[in-house]
Amino acid sequence: MKEIVVNGQKRTETGKKASKLMRKEGLVPCNMYGEKKGENGLPEAMSFAVSMAELRKVVYTPHIYVVNLNIDGESHTAVLKELQFHPVTDALLHVDFYEVNDQKPITIGIPVRLNGLAQGVRDGGRINLSIRKINVTAPYQIIPEHLDIDVTNLKLGKSIKVGELSFEGLEIATPAEVIVCSVKATRASRSAAAAEAAGK
Repeated sequence: MKEIVVNGQKRTETGKKASKLMRKEGLVPCNMYGEKKGENGLPEAMSFAVSMAELRKVVYTPHIYVVNLNIDGESHTAVLKELQFHPVTDALLHVDFYEVNDQKPITIGIPVRLNGLAQGVRDGGRINLSIRKINVTAPYQIIPEHLDIDVTNLKLGKSIKVGELSFEGLEIATPAEVIVCSVKATRASRSAAAAEAAGK
């Protein structure tokens, strides 16, 4: 996984009013959850704020990052956990981070990359990517930037399911029956098949 540095500042005031003022100043309220637990046994959040300019490089990208958070000089290693957008304006309202360490595995969605020209596409079909990310569980240091899937032998009308895949060192967390990609018949491929059948 790529690494990126994001600078933030601790926030003492929380709540809707404080968050609204923060956004006016171009800051986005953030929380980071990790090993630390409160009296009730639930994960305790560290509240901080990051400028929209800093967050843009992590949020609006197809890449996944290990984020080195620098909060008032304190260093934390984290991954993006959840993003909250305004339902109308699509503005980024809130970000949750999850603190990671070398020992504890994390579960995260990794982008899928299809390699090769499918047999079904050569026969006139069209390849269809059903999911863009597959969830995997592993220590963050060995998680790749993307998952390569060879589609060369994928025939017309066939699909690849998550359960057929395996990646060294990674435990797949997405359900086995989920379809990753398939080759659909097109009008051209159906015509060619019909012509071939008629010629036999």
